[in-house]
Amino acid sequence: IDCAQLDEQAKIAIYNGTTLFDVLDVEMENGEPSLVDPPEFPCLDPPAVCVEEGLYIFEMTLPASAQSYHIIYQRCCRNETITNLIAPDDTGITLTVEVTPAAQALCNSSPVFNGFPPTIVCAGEPLVFDHSATDVNGDQLVYSFCSPLKGGGTAGTPGNPGSANGCNGVTPNPPCPPPFDPVDFVVPQYNAVFPLGNNPAVTINSATGMITGTPGTVGQFVVGVCVEEYRNGVYLGTIRRDFQFNVALCEALVVAGVTADSVSAGNSYFLTSCGNPTVTFENQSYQQANIFQWRWVFPVVGADSLESTDWDATITFPDTGFYLGTLLLNEGTSCADTAHVGVTIFSEITANFGFEYDTCVAGPVFFKDSSTVYGLQGAITDWAWNFGDNTAGSIQKNPLHQFLAADDWPVSLTVTDFNGCVDDTTITVGWYPAPAVVVVYPNISNGCVPDSVYFKNQSYPLDSTYQCIWKFGDGDSSDVFSPTHFYDSVGIYDVSLTIISPIGCIVTDTFTDWINIHSLPDAGFSYSPIEFTNFENTAHFADGSSDDVTHWVWHFGQTGLSLLPNPSYSFQDTGLNTVKLIVRSQWGCFDSTETVLDIVPNIRYFLPNAFSPNGDNQNEFFLGTGYWVGLNNFSLIIWNRYGELQFETTDPTLPWDGRKATNGRECDPGMYVYRLSYHEPRGALHTEEGRIFIVK
Repeated sequence: IDCAQLDEQAKIAIYNGTTLFDVLDVEMENGEPSLVDPPEFPCLDPPAVCVEEGLYIFEMTLPASAQSYHIIYQRCCRNETITNLIAPDDTGITLTVEVTPAAQALCNSSPVFNGFPPTIVCAGEPLVFDHSATDVNGDQLVYSFCSPLKGGGTAGTPGNPGSANGCNGVTPNPPCPPPFDPVDFVVPQYNAVFPLGNNPAVTINSATGMITGTPGTVGQFVVGVCVEEYRNGVYLGTIRRDFQFNVALCEALVVAGVTADSVSAGNSYFLTSCGNPTVTFENQSYQQANIFQWRWVFPVVGADSLESTDWDATITFPDTGFYLGTLLLNEGTSCADTAHVGVTIFSEITANFGFEYDTCVAGPVFFKDSSTVYGLQGAITDWAWNFGDNTAGSIQKNPLHQFLAADDWPVSLTVTDFNGCVDDTTITVGWYPAPAVVVVYPNISNGCVPDSVYFKNQSYPLDSTYQCIWKFGDGDSSDVFSPTHFYDSVGIYDVSLTIISPIGCIVTDTFTDWINIHSLPDAGFSYSPIEFTNFENTAHFADGSSDDVTHWVWHFGQTGLSLLPNPSYSFQDTGLNTVKLIVRSQWGCFDSTETVLDIVPNIRYFLPNAFSPNGDNQNEFFLGTGYWVGLNNFSLIIWNRYGELQFETTDPTLPWDGRKATNGRECDPGMYVYRLSYHEPRGALHTEEGRIFIVK
């Protein structure tokens, strides 16, 4: 059987620090791995798991060094079915031993593990494995779970580029030096300290190396165990083992069990019967076999044993007391099991109580215990009250409890006597007093006409069985628990509330001058100047709102904003701009008004009356100046005094250089005439004629 696929020849690298010292090709001892025998599980049937061990033995003499030697073997990859690692089939392994300078100086011998971990562990069964090591030097050994190490990767395999012999390859050659990365656990379920999870946890004793716990999850779990070695308090090194726990469901061949109040070690089950000497024992036994026999035996002092061969035995005991018996499975066979059954018969316990309170006062209720044991009072040791209102309850014998809401409360009392016997009872307590204080919160006390007010009724205790009568001061009323009332007139209003409990208790309260409904402010403003252009675009605003206004918010078009009462604002864009004023009074009442201002776009275009195109780089061109954004259909024509065309353009940025348009010759000095025309941004036609002079 070849289940482990171990290397017939292992590449072993030796590093001095991080410097490669030597690389060895070590043959597997006997040329093939050996099969590791699974542990024995009496009366359990674990699944078959194949585990093989390969030994690679070599000798090497290392000269003394101030650095550690690292003996390293690396290989990829691990089983793809591993449970506690991320991408285990892409994760390699590093097996390494560090020989520290302290260990070299003492010619130290490393500790050797005494046993091989079990090849399979049964889920739900106690795990006890001695993972201790023997140290011939008698050094102190400290055991811990630690992280296994990565080594190699999938490079060099189909679909994974790279060298198979590189640090990320399937067979690093030579194996790569430290430091080494820890494996990636599936967190938070698993980590190096809890490789099988922590619910329940499997742990290792730091002093003995004993691994104990009850694995609860089926799967394959990579585990790392580190053994730190100390001599006289000096650290010598760490030996690390990287192995796999295979946790599986093991079928039990024989299991004796009983439904019980408690279970202890040794398959012992304990039941308690309070007040009833007849007990039915529920058989929970299990066996996977053709022959299955059982027998219940309860010896009684001074009388015949009480026995039964019924699957669920019903036995009547002669009196109160403790009786110890057994459930025998397959008695006298090689795979038998026994459940030890202890039953205690106690006297009957009866829970009961009474209560009292003032029906018209929202005060506490007094509860009085009247429970009995043997029909007598005085043997109760513990009381647990549940008042049915989601409070913490009480453990007092006779508690005082304040309910916070009216209702039929199911009050429960659970009592325990000195034998641990328990009984409980539930009695309905109807608690419907009138509220001690009328507590009402309006959502506003100052409103703006018209306005609605929500009155939140927080008086207690109240529920749907109570009657509420509201009067809002304006002639309207309501019987709603927490009403909303609409006030449509300015004024100051009194509010009253009368509460009547289901048993006729009455409480009334009036809140004088409680709700004040104010009039709305009046928003208004003026501005100057009256007309605006892109050259005169600053407006000065004056607030004209009513005297009760305390806050102003001005909106000028899309982005302008001011909180001043009399702001000024310069409009950046021509055209129609909406100015809106929102005002707020001292009571939080709002009003607004708005107007539209027209910012008229204007053109300013000026032509000179002379220029001198004589080559002195001064006043060489005839060109208009000014502001003409939005100008359309521009035309400039220049003639000489004889009516001959000298220059013509539709581009306001194109200058005349004093040459004839027809032949490019320089024009003579003297007078010339021009005609200018264009349309302004809003379509108005502008025409102009004039004279210009060429001076040389």
